[in-house]
Amino acid sequence: MTDHDRNSEQERVVVRDRRRIDPDTGEVRTPGGDDSSGGAAPVEEEDVIVTDTGLDPRVEELTAEVAERTADLQRISAEYANYRRRVDRDRESVLVGARVQFVSELLTVLDDIDRAGSHGDLTGPFKSVADKVVAVAQKQGLEPFGSDGELFDPSVHEAVQHESSDVTGPTVTVVSSVLRRGYRIADRVLRPAMVTVVDQAPDPEAPARDPEPEPAGDSGSTESTEQ
Repeated sequence: MTDHDRNSEQERVVVRDRRRIDPDTGEVRTPGGDDSSGGAAPVEEEDVIVTDTGLDPRVEELTAEVAERTADLQRISAEYANYRRRVDRDRESVLVGARVQFVSELLTVLDDIDRAGSHGDLTGPFKSVADKVVAVAQKQGLEPFGSDGELFDPSVHEAVQHESSDVTGPTVTVVSSVLRRGYRIADRVLRPAMVTVVDQAPDPEAPARDPEPEPAGDSGSTESTEQ
């Protein structure tokens, strides 16, 4: 045998099968040992670090990370919901503003239509056109207000004349006649109603209102007058 053959025999490569499943029998092999060893090799136990809470530090770290991600998701969801509400509110405000601007240009036309109708001139083709104009305005949400006999409300009525009345005792101010109708869209008043008002006795079927307190000194002046 030559030196080359001896060196080849000494450097022989040994291949060990470390697969956990035996490809021939399909059984699980004992970890850490070979079948030819004649016995199962002892399994080394790993040291597990346990914190004061009784959990693995890695588990606690993952739990904290999940809680943080959940809080971030909830915060982002709330911010997005607020953003959606703000966008919807702004969009609705822009749409109402556009309708107000458009319908405001038609108020003088609607006044002419009302005057023509009160004088009996709203007939024929002119009435057909007038009805279409009014329908377009109402489609944009335009609502007229102001009628005879309703209580005077300074927020929607503009009193240009206060008629005299012979009514004595408690009175309420009501609209006696409407000189120009008022209009609004949603909660926006485009124009107050121009009216004349008059004082009249309150309606007995209407709910009673609390009497207004008399100013100090009025009772003294009344007593002196009676004496």
